[in-house]
Amino acid sequence: MLYLIGGPPKCGKTTLAKALSKKLNIPWVASDTLEVVGREYASKYVSKKGLDKLYPHSACRGKTNDETYSLNTPEQIAKNYIQQSTATYPAIDMFSICEITDGNDSIIEGYHVTPQLANQVIKKYGRKHFHVLFLVKSDVEKFIHDVKKSSTPNDWILAKTKRPGTLHKIAEMICCYGKSISKNAKKYGFKILNMDNGFNEQIKKAVKLMSRNNTH
Repeated sequence: MLYLIGGPPKCGKTTLAKALSKKLNIPWVASDTLEVVGREYASKYVSKKGLDKLYPHSACRGKTNDETYSLNTPEQIAKNYIQQSTATYPAIDMFSICEITDGNDSIIEGYHVTPQLANQVIKKYGRKHFHVLFLVKSDVEKFIHDVKKSSTPNDWILAKTKRPGTLHKIAEMICCYGKSISKNAKKYGFKILNMDNGFNEQIKKAVKLMSRNNTH
C-alpha cells in the first residue's frame, strides 16, 4: 500500500508522514527528495532555460523570502509551485510502481503530490494500492499567528523572512494554493483536512483516516 499525502507547504504533511510511519512501522519519503534526484538527472540533458521552465518556483526564488515575494505575487508563486510539482510526477510514478511490484508499503509526502498526480497513478496501477489525503489551510491571519510560534528547526519561513508584510504574502500564497488543491481533490473524490485549527487533533484524525481500508 502507498500512502500519498499532499497539500501546500506548512500544512502538516511531514508531521503526518512521521506519525503515520511510526504507527504503521513503514518508511516514508519526501517528494522534495524525489525532485532533487529528478532535477539532477534532467540537468544532464536539459538546458538552463529548459530547467527553469520545468522548475519555475526554483527559478524565481530569491535568497530570502522578502526578495522572492517582492518580485512575484502570492498567486504567481502558488502557480509556480503547482507547475513545478508536475516535473516530479514521473519520479513519484516510478517510485510507486517499484514499491507496488516489490509488495512494499511506503508513504510519499510533499507538495508534488497533487490530486492530478494521485488520480494519474490510481488510474495506472489501481485504487487498491493507494490511500490518499490532502492537508490545506485557508485562514491567512491564523497562519501568520501560528507560524510565528513555530518550533521547526531552521524553519524556512522564519529563517528567511524579515518583513512582516512578507509573512502575510506567504500566508496568502499557501491559502491560494490550498484552494486549488481543494478544488481538484473534490473533483477526483479525495479526502481533504483543513489544518487551521486544532493542529494536533487534526493530525491524529488524519492518521486514523489513512489507516483505514478505504480513503475515498
